[in-house]
Amino acid sequence: MSVHSARSALDDRIARLRQLAHADTRLEGVLLYGSWTVGEADAHSDIEAYLYIQEDHLADFDGPAFLAQLAPLNLSYTNMYGILAVVFDDLMRGEFHLTPAGPGIDEVPTWQGMVHLPRPDDAVVLDRTGRLTQAARQLATFQPPEPVTTAQQLTDELTNWTLMLAHVLARGEIARAHALLHTVIAPQQLQLCRLLRNSTAHWLTPSRALEQDLPDTDRHRYASTTATARDQDVRTAARNSWRWSRDLAAEAADRWTIHLPHELHEQISNRLNNPR
Repeated sequence: MSVHSARSALDDRIARLRQLAHADTRLEGVLLYGSWTVGEADAHSDIEAYLYIQEDHLADFDGPAFLAQLAPLNLSYTNMYGILAVVFDDLMRGEFHLTPAGPGIDEVPTWQGMVHLPRPDDAVVLDRTGRLTQAARQLATFQPPEPVTTAQQLTDELTNWTLMLAHVLARGEIARAHALLHTVIAPQQLQLCRLLRNSTAHWLTPSRALEQDLPDTDRHRYASTTATARDQDVRTAARNSWRWSRDLAAEAADRWTIHLPHELHEQISNRLNNPR
């Protein structure tokens, strides 16, 4: 399937969602989020939306049955985050939050700094009262994270989690160390790197578009922190990761005068270099 046809398929599915939502009076509003709303959708993009259900219809709203009207479902279940996840018959994925309209719509403005809707009126698929459109418009301006407190938080997190990594490696739990390195430490490194490079558009998923967003030097440093789940490979990646974390932290401290626990950093380095 070409990128063009896939985009058309996503556009068609959103148009069908709009039609179905307007016809279902149990819904007060529908709000799209994700790559389509920021103009980044491609052949591999999902359809993601909040379905704001009137409270007196929450019990009788069958999410999978409603979504099956968009296209046949190959899979439908509530995922680990409590979101209705589906796979359509053309292998397009979908994530749908089934949310009570009252408190759900009130919550939308609190997403500032986490969710960006550059075209909020396009993201609103249904709005029977005007409340959802008003709320979504408060997300139209991108708000990057506040640098000083964010940099301090991330440098502290990297210190804490890398110390845990050192303890796990000393215990010989290579698979656990591998998972910790890639799923906990790496995303926070990439966020700190993005903060320093003024490239925070993909803040919540910092590995997204990394190849386009970050310079070669940072991409190479990131690559040096990855490893196969083999003992020496993971230990080498852990040392490389901590060196990069310290370099990023030092750069952040020079720019924003944040506090770094230098003695603790040295102790972590020693633990990684001389496991016991």
